[in-house]
Amino acid sequence: MTKYIFCTGGVVSSVGKGVTAAAIGRVLKARGLRVSIQKLDPYLNVDPGTMSPYEHGEVFVTEDGAETDLDLGHYERFTDENMVRACNVTTGQVYNEILTRERRGDFLGKTIQVVPHVTNEIKRRIGLVAKNSGADVVIVEVGGTVGDIEAMPHLEAIRQMRKDVGRDNSFYCHVTFLPLVGATGEVKTKPTQHSVRDLRGLGIRPDAIILRSDMPIDDDIREKVAMFCDVDNEAVLPMPTVSNLYEVPLALERLGFGDLICARLHLNGPAASDLSEWSALVDRVNAPKPSLEVAIVGKYVELHDAYISVREALFHAGIANDRNVEVRWVNSEALEHGEGDALLAGVGGIVVPGGFGYRGIEGKIRAAQFAREHDVPYLGLCLGMQVMCIEYARNVLKMPGANSTEFNHSTPYPIIDLMVDQRDISDMGGTMRLGVYPCHLKEGSKARAAYGQEIVQERHRHRWEFNNAFRKAFSEAGMTFSGVSPDDKLVEISELRDHIFMMGSQFHPEFKSRPNRPHPMFNAFIEACVEKAT
Repeated sequence: MTKYIFCTGGVVSSVGKGVTAAAIGRVLKARGLRVSIQKLDPYLNVDPGTMSPYEHGEVFVTEDGAETDLDLGHYERFTDENMVRACNVTTGQVYNEILTRERRGDFLGKTIQVVPHVTNEIKRRIGLVAKNSGADVVIVEVGGTVGDIEAMPHLEAIRQMRKDVGRDNSFYCHVTFLPLVGATGEVKTKPTQHSVRDLRGLGIRPDAIILRSDMPIDDDIREKVAMFCDVDNEAVLPMPTVSNLYEVPLALERLGFGDLICARLHLNGPAASDLSEWSALVDRVNAPKPSLEVAIVGKYVELHDAYISVREALFHAGIANDRNVEVRWVNSEALEHGEGDALLAGVGGIVVPGGFGYRGIEGKIRAAQFAREHDVPYLGLCLGMQVMCIEYARNVLKMPGANSTEFNHSTPYPIIDLMVDQRDISDMGGTMRLGVYPCHLKEGSKARAAYGQEIVQERHRHRWEFNNAFRKAFSEAGMTFSGVSPDDKLVEISELRDHIFMMGSQFHPEFKSRPNRPHPMFNAFIEACVEKAT
């Protein structure tokens, strides 16, 4: 029978449940177990696809085209397993399904209630992950913190799961934060005690407590938490903030968490996790290396989580090229307002990530112009490719007013236009070109050299595309469309022939990068940055 590990959070949000769940997955996979991870999000939106990044951070896209929580990016990067649509469940999805069934008459006139109807639907969706993945262990992270009213149905559902699958097949892990009182220099456990009390009041007794803290946690604190929260001493695990996220699986293994889980869930396998490859990765991360500054130019740079996969993909490529990539966060609106070149001066490379809406667009176009004119390596992702083409049209092809119809419906040169199959769509959520599609790479191009193969599969999230009416003019002027859809109808990758590295992709390569296997496009970009600097 599939085993389930349920991760809840207490005291504050953003305490690290997602990384913890991902790290547990890495530890168990290193013991030869098949692992999948699911996120239960309590909000009423159907998915984060229509939410502002300021509300929710990055929207992570799965192979099968689901717009999901950014924690699924952590799950994939740590476990090196592709997540699927079923791995992200929101309250909005649950209620939408139940109300649709109620309107069809599926409930035969019964009163629809949170218990059992909502909780049954949540449990059904948890079971789908086990069924579809064939995983030995499914790790389920519950978003938010204990005490949030919107999380109550999810907490009740995972409480019922222990009765459904049995104690030997379920494990509750509670992740809390220990605040530091500056005036006294004390790390306080009382908020954790209250959080666990609230959790127990809901019928969930944690099997393990992970104590997050910005300070070292001594044995006295562990024993105090164990005593007041009625948890075994060895099941209270200190997790002070680490220098990089990829150290967390090693820390959990050193604390014996893998042994604890396997013993409680009666999991058969090796006596210890084989984390030698992961340990070598962390050693490479922590080893002294030259710094390389790369600018990420976006309009949500105040919230770094809006570009978390981009940042991590740069980090992965830096590891492979023996460079410590340092990100210079550049607000694209500031580039529009006269600060200009000074914000980009001295950077080793420029990345313009995806996004929607006109705000900050002219700054992104300015960043592409700076990279082209100063021969600075440039990587454009989705919208970043589109602004690269708009800039080229305006300043090289001399097409004044060139733009995307997303930003100017009456532009005389619609370099970027709405995809044909998107023109009659009214609903914004879940209707873009989403998920994995094939891309054919042109022989002799930088893109083909980076990938080393002819056909690749990449993840998309867009409505607008390069207007094929302008392909010939661009090609004659020096731009190569080095990646196209197999039917040649969609430009996937564009690159400049006479530039050290100026490449844009209509897809999102950042979603497929892994710490021990950087994405080829990011790797080639960092290689060019290193070459430019030497």
